[in-house]
Amino acid sequence: MPSTGLPGLDHVFRGLRPGDNVVLQLDSLSDFSPFALPYCRAATAAGGRLVYFRFAQHDPLLPESLGATVLPLDTADGFERIISAVHKKIDAAGRQAAFVFDCLSGLAEDWCSDRMLGNFFRLVCPLISRQQSTAYFPIFRQCHSFHATAAVERTAQILADVYRHKGQLYIHPLKVEGRYSATMHMLHRWEEELFRPVMDSSTTAEILAAQPWAGLETIRLRLGKWTRTFLHAEECWEGVRRGTRSVEEAERLVPELLRMAVSHDERLLRLLGEYLALPDVLDIWRRMIGTGLIGGKSAGMILARAILKQADSRWRELLEAHDSFFIGSDVFCSFLVENDCWWAREKQRDPAHFLDGIEEARRRILDGKFPEYLIKGLSEMLAYFGQAPIIVRSSSLLEDSYGNAFAGKYESVFCPNQGPHRRRLKEFLSAVKTVYASTMSEAALRYRAGRGLLDRDEQMSLLVQRVSGVGYGSMFYPQVAGVALSRNPYVWHESIDPAAGVMRLVFGLGTRAVDRSDDDYTRIVALNAPRRRPESGFDEVRQYSQRKVDVIDLEANQFASRDFNRVASRSFRLPVDIFASRSPGREKTDVDNLVLAFDDLLSRTTFVADMREMLRTLQEAYDYPVDVEFAANFIDRDRYKINLVQCRPLQVASDSPALAAPESIAPEDIVLEARGAVIGRSRVGRIDRLVYVSPSAYGRLTQRDCYSIARLIGKLLHLEQPQPPREVMLVGPGRWGTTTPSLGVPVSFAEIDAARVICEIVAMREDLVPDVSLGTHFFNDLVEMDMLYTALFPGRKGNYWNEEFFEQSPNRLAELLPGDDKWSRVVHVLDMPSESHGGASLTLNANALTQQVVCYLEQS
Repeated sequence: MPSTGLPGLDHVFRGLRPGDNVVLQLDSLSDFSPFALPYCRAATAAGGRLVYFRFAQHDPLLPESLGATVLPLDTADGFERIISAVHKKIDAAGRQAAFVFDCLSGLAEDWCSDRMLGNFFRLVCPLISRQQSTAYFPIFRQCHSFHATAAVERTAQILADVYRHKGQLYIHPLKVEGRYSATMHMLHRWEEELFRPVMDSSTTAEILAAQPWAGLETIRLRLGKWTRTFLHAEECWEGVRRGTRSVEEAERLVPELLRMAVSHDERLLRLLGEYLALPDVLDIWRRMIGTGLIGGKSAGMILARAILKQADSRWRELLEAHDSFFIGSDVFCSFLVENDCWWAREKQRDPAHFLDGIEEARRRILDGKFPEYLIKGLSEMLAYFGQAPIIVRSSSLLEDSYGNAFAGKYESVFCPNQGPHRRRLKEFLSAVKTVYASTMSEAALRYRAGRGLLDRDEQMSLLVQRVSGVGYGSMFYPQVAGVALSRNPYVWHESIDPAAGVMRLVFGLGTRAVDRSDDDYTRIVALNAPRRRPESGFDEVRQYSQRKVDVIDLEANQFASRDFNRVASRSFRLPVDIFASRSPGREKTDVDNLVLAFDDLLSRTTFVADMREMLRTLQEAYDYPVDVEFAANFIDRDRYKINLVQCRPLQVASDSPALAAPESIAPEDIVLEARGAVIGRSRVGRIDRLVYVSPSAYGRLTQRDCYSIARLIGKLLHLEQPQPPREVMLVGPGRWGTTTPSLGVPVSFAEIDAARVICEIVAMREDLVPDVSLGTHFFNDLVEMDMLYTALFPGRKGNYWNEEFFEQSPNRLAELLPGDDKWSRVVHVLDMPSESHGGASLTLNANALTQQVVCYLEQS
């Protein structure tokens, strides 16, 4: 049996048991050694393994002479890595080991969070108990909020206060699980080998009265490191306003506060420190629920607004004010711990098993419960918004950062926010859990795995924003919304300047701008040539214009899509002429023939100039191309407000010189030629493998078989081969990534992310044209992976498709996937060079500037 090493203390506790976690609350760490050293000596004398976890800034608690295995931990690695490391080391120590930890209060200091100290303790102690081991933990008394103390009290098997009074040590057991004696919970004086209960009231009162009673509500809600630090900063700023403190003194606090609440990314912190002053950081804190970081999306939104306002004071009037709230990342971690979801998440750090158990983890999250104190805070936030529509947006630690956009990988949930408060709160909590559960989605995890991020700290903060818009009867929506890029990768005409930027513009909620709509189109605007369209003639403009509008239906209390003409006819006082044009020859009062061309918005207002200036300013500050999401609403015909809801670095590859294709290519060697809708950097190179879906064969499939083809494509592109092809070109009918099989192949991006070139053959329906997808989640995935996108229009000048080459060349599908050979007439896998083509290689020449692609056979 384990022992405290002090027979008298063993008697007080009625023995130390396997699985006991002992927490000693102290005023000074010097009072820990008299208890820890005998425990360590007893453990080694019994032949057990002694392990010391070293992570705090204080001096070592154990001398080297004890022979303990010292395991250093770097708290800067983040919570997830620390927990993973401790877990592995406890397992490696085997059963019935003895552990000593540095002072737990050091974790709260380093992580600036009592919640995370509590989460650490709640995750570590059960591991020790499961191994039938024991552990000693010191912690400072009266220094922590209930987020830490409650977790320790609930989880520890033994919790005791240690006092030093007039040179004498005393111990006061507060909790000894599963054991009892008549004097166990009395104050005990250490006298030589014995611990004697203090029987006189005078001594007991004198010692205990020196400390506030921990049971009082005011003490349980004691301020932790997080709140103390921000209150000090607030006091300092008040001193600046009164003239009793200097601005320099206040600004020295900013770096620490930014690292506590906003970001740990050094590149982003430098920008934040340049543009955010102490009042800005205090404003963030005042609108935070919980502790931790606010995440990448929130940080980008706040930073972009600060950059614009500092660059030109007119942005203070032009930008719609934001009154967003932030739910800190520590709340997410606590939710996972409290609902027994953490260890499912821990499995995701293993590249070999990161998808194991994700459905069960998602179910637990969706069924999870929030603590009452948190529900109270969220309820107060909802009361602030009243019945205004809001949106709960993901804002994870890695999201929207340099190199990792996570575009579309995590959920955002609209809350129409209508009805009684209790109902609205229930729907809001459901939205929060939906976003939390999306961290366990296959798409998000594959994205992290593909970028080597599985072992990085990735916690989910939330951004709760007021939906920008105007109420029209039972509908609520913004008049304009969209995505804007400071660099235009789609140059469909020689007059377009890529450096001027581009917008993907919609009427109504911006969901139609960031998601690919299979049944609709958006307006692509080159900011230096806003009236120039890829389409020619009004009939073509009409055919490829937006027809559906996303709105909040207040009456139905839900997100909805409506026909534009129906929305326009029911939106009293909507300045519709700013956004829509009428077919030639139609009456001005005829709203059934409106076309969303945005002509007046682009030519008769300063909107384009403002958006171009916004992108230029942000790109200069970031020293990097940017991608923003926005909404805009007109106050009257001449005035509008722009709501900048998101800003992140745009991950574009450096431009490559555009090389013209050789003029001497023999016509019979051309495999594919396309003009128009080329997105990505110019390139010339060899294609190692073509994966081709036959439009004619695919068009005859049932919907179920179409989904089977999509899964097959995913398997093909992720085959484990000794020498996998490096350059894979994917060619198929309609839209890749559609949700409607009649419009293309319904693959997920994770299934085709190994491709280097994606070609859409416009051969599914006559009225279906490629969706250029600028600014959508699909587009961001293409850009991050440096993939080339092109569209081929059979029968149109400059477009050619050697169908015989694709259909008649040797097909390796049956060889690579023998169980799927039945699909050989639909899916063709062609590896190059090929003996059937005389050993010729396949060369791709893509020129983004001239919007031309040619793929041809070339003898080596």
